Amino acid sequence: MGRKIINSFFAIILIGAVFYAGFYCGQNYQPSVEKIEGIANLEINKPADVDFTLFWDAWARVQEKFVNRSDLDRQKMVYGAIAGMLSALDDPYTVFMTPQEKKDFSQSMQGNFEGIGAEIGIRKNVLTVLSPIQNSPAEKAGLKAGDKILKIDDKSSEGLTADEAVSLIRGKKGTKVKLAILRGDWKESREFTIVRDKINVPIVKLETEKTSSGKEIAKITLSQFTENSAAEFQKAVQNILGSKSQGLVLDLRNNPGGYLNSAVEIAGWFLPEGKVVVTEDYGDDKKIIHYSEGGNELSKYPLVILINEGSASASEILAGALKDHLGTKLVGQKSYGKGSVQELEQLKQGTAIKITVAKWLTPSGHSIMDAGLEADEKVELTAEDIDNSRDPQLEKAIEMLK
Repeated sequence: MGRKIINSFFAIILIGAVFYAGFYCGQNYQPSVEKIEGIANLEINKPADVDFTLFWDAWARVQEKFVNRSDLDRQKMVYGAIAGMLSALDDPYTVFMTPQEKKDFSQSMQGNFEGIGAEIGIRKNVLTVLSPIQNSPAEKAGLKAGDKILKIDDKSSEGLTADEAVSLIRGKKGTKVKLAILRGDWKESREFTIVRDKINVPIVKLETEKTSSGKEIAKITLSQFTENSAAEFQKAVQNILGSKSQGLVLDLRNNPGGYLNSAVEIAGWFLPEGKVVVTEDYGDDKKIIHYSEGGNELSKYPLVILINEGSASASEILAGALKDHLGTKLVGQKSYGKGSVQELEQLKQGTAIKITVAKWLTPSGHSIMDAGLEADEKVELTAEDIDNSRDPQLEKAIEMLK
């Protein structure tokens, strides 16, 4: 069994690469299409109660009647048929990945890729910016969490899947993409032209803040849960343990998630061994419970967690576990509410299917699917705050640690 990823509240897609949260890598042993040379060569493990003749009737009519039938890309048609089948499930997290999409996804989970540096997803049937990555072209251009993407270059985003949008937005360093953005109470959309670049995701950032009385506070910003985030977090922990810090702020704002294992490992720095971090509920009384491996070296520090609408998936798991077990206060805005688990099934030809297989519950049994985690202290971060380099959410967290 491979690693599970929890990302995106939406299908969380990292621009420049497909970026999902809430899946684990597995194997698919069902036969799939190897070549398309005609109906006779296709092998299907089909259920007895399903009549596939309608599909093949349609296939045959296209081969016979389509005006450009001599130029048909049969492999692309098969990919499209699979993608269409999954879209009929009405679940934005269950998707088909072509070989290139799967390759891009793998690169994104290593923390580097080329693109504009923002996570996007489908929210209420609208293509939406989930969060721009710190210091990315997207952030520098002014994109913000919650922005609605109406057009990509001159193509309408209406009806596009997240995968299709990603393929249009990502691209090589130095090239440009034009996005029509609608935000909040704007009456009309505005155009953003963004130059793509190589994106190196800053996984963990450690800073020192001070209260009004001079007390030293450590602030850890965790931007996503990648393969190496637990190791990077450990380095930050060692620095904190060797410092004069008397409190800790864990910043999970705009963290879209990532590997479940990383979230569980990081929870162990705060929780004793054997504490429930998260439960995966597969229905029919089947559950998988993930426990802290302990260590809890950071449990001696007063802790406040920052969240916002860009905090999703694995970040919600970590915040929910610490809130349930330690009573940790959450400051900021309600989190996204991505509470499902996806399984990545490897297919032939380098393709894959990501399938929603379960929902996850916090230690108290609370499912945050579509509801999110409510902030204990609700503090808004306005555009004016950002323009003037103010962070009232962080200020509130530090005040609470006085």
